[in-house]
Amino acid sequence: MFIMPFHDLSKPMAQCYDEDLELIVRAEELGFGEFWIGEHHTMKYENIVMPEIFIGRALGETSTIRLGPAPVCLNQHHPAHVAGRIAFLDHLSKGRLNICFGPGSVTADQELFGVDPKQGGAMTQEAIEIILYLWEHDPPYEYEGKYWSFKLKDTVDEETAIGYIHRPLQQPHPPLSIPVMSPNSSSAKFAGARGYQPFAHCLIPGNVVADCWQTYEAAALEAGRQPQHSDFKVARSIFLADTTKEAVEKARANSLGQNYEYIGRLFDKGLGRRIYKRDLNMPDSECNLDYLMTEQIIAGDVDEVLRRLMVLMEETGPIGTLVLMSYDWDDKAAWLRSMELFAKELMPRLNKAVGAAV
Repeated sequence: MFIMPFHDLSKPMAQCYDEDLELIVRAEELGFGEFWIGEHHTMKYENIVMPEIFIGRALGETSTIRLGPAPVCLNQHHPAHVAGRIAFLDHLSKGRLNICFGPGSVTADQELFGVDPKQGGAMTQEAIEIILYLWEHDPPYEYEGKYWSFKLKDTVDEETAIGYIHRPLQQPHPPLSIPVMSPNSSSAKFAGARGYQPFAHCLIPGNVVADCWQTYEAAALEAGRQPQHSDFKVARSIFLADTTKEAVEKARANSLGQNYEYIGRLFDKGLGRRIYKRDLNMPDSECNLDYLMTEQIIAGDVDEVLRRLMVLMEETGPIGTLVLMSYDWDDKAAWLRSMELFAKELMPRLNKAVGAAV
């Protein structure tokens, strides 16, 4: 499961966080294997600033579910700080931590931190190189890069154990994913070459999800790696109800549909709705909720959602982990019912249909 999160502006922030914690607990009870939380610094709707802190709180409420930030926006942090806090969190979680590393994409966050959006991918790759270097070596440390340069040499003292960067509990590091969300994705190429898990965004259409896998696969093979479909994570916005009519009506009106329309308005103020499109020649005016309900949003009863997912996988190939998106509990009972249908009815049937071991 994944939350950006997305919450009603009229709802107190403490209530938002309490509901998100309750969601994680319920996800564990229903057998979800992993839960991801987004990072956004200047968005009122998406109001978790540092998911690692939220994860630290959620660890005390859970015992088995794996938790991860998605992504840690590496172009907005010093890599040494990320290395230390992620290692700390991995030990705190007793090895239940997943990580996703990528660039932040919120324009206001980028302005606040003074980062160039065009350098996000390159900064992310350099930051990952630094983090892994720090996790793999004892001091002294020294790095000269394009975006970060530092040294820790003069004050290292072995006798008092000062000057050491902590290493994660999971070795060589927690499972590492890279977000992918565009055709011919440079991030997918990087992930494939390095053996990291590709994580397809919920906002992209099925043909772009397929392209992300194909790009990843080609890069992995070129690097001498054998890509595994089991590593492929795909986030989808799915809403279930007892009838398709009810599910569609609710998804169009509730926080799920509202989120896609909100993000569309954000796109309208900048990049345009290109990310939503199956066909780049499609006018932005047609990237409306009617279109999104046929592509990014999957709403229906169990039979209809299963049909839609099978159609999706005909295009994308096998999916290792289907990551369910969740949004504000504007109708808590309906959202909990959707989760239960997903976990108890949809997933057993989907796993059986694709021959997946459970």
